[in-house]
Amino acid sequence: MAGLVLREDVGRATTLTLNRPDKLNALNVDLFRELDDHVSDIAGRTDAVGLVILRGAGRCFSAGHDLSDIAAGEKLPRPNFQASVIERLADLPMPVITAVHGHCYTGALELALAGDIIFAAEGAKFGDTHAKWALTPVWGLSQRLPRRVGTYKAREMMFTCRTFSGRQAESFGLANICVPDAEFETALNDLAADILANSSFSHAANKRLLMDTDGLPQKVGLAHEVFRGEGRGPDMEARIGAFQNKTAKVS
Repeated sequence: MAGLVLREDVGRATTLTLNRPDKLNALNVDLFRELDDHVSDIAGRTDAVGLVILRGAGRCFSAGHDLSDIAAGEKLPRPNFQASVIERLADLPMPVITAVHGHCYTGALELALAGDIIFAAEGAKFGDTHAKWALTPVWGLSQRLPRRVGTYKAREMMFTCRTFSGRQAESFGLANICVPDAEFETALNDLAADILANSSFSHAANKRLLMDTDGLPQKVGLAHEVFRGEGRGPDMEARIGAFQNKTAKVS
């Protein structure tokens, strides 16, 4: 039987696919258990994994938290389980792309916000519908959404429960990149290749810098960068040497 989260490793790119297509990839506890296992394994394989892509099988990324799971009374393996899995995904040292097509509502939006880059198809549909169900975020949306789109756009999304297209999401900074649906796969592969062509040392160090200084006053953040940044990576000389050799051959 296929798992609820499928994993595919191609080169140094790892793709995790939410795999409940018959349920529009609704997020239940069992799915989060599998996602947790994959994230735990990836976190210990920084030598082999340079990029993580999270996406959905079938018609959409995910329609959101499985309401039938909520109604039945979720049995969590530990308190705040889903929030901790999303936090660990966001904290992975390598870049994380959340690739969104179709629905991405509420709990699914909270999961998508764990990505360093949200990559959207034009046909994507983003929305926060917590208020429709008399719920409030508990997986991180109240903190991550305003950091992406600004506090007042976040309030609009949370208060109205309106749906926004991939192109609209790109226009106000929720999605980093939006492409026509027909170009989704090719453009996603191109983005992955661009990231993987660069230094994994730099990616991890830059991600730590951004996370460690988030919310700090600029002078404090600058001091952190200057005095606590990681500087040169082990592949610096090889990369510069390869560039110089290439330039010399061209000239």
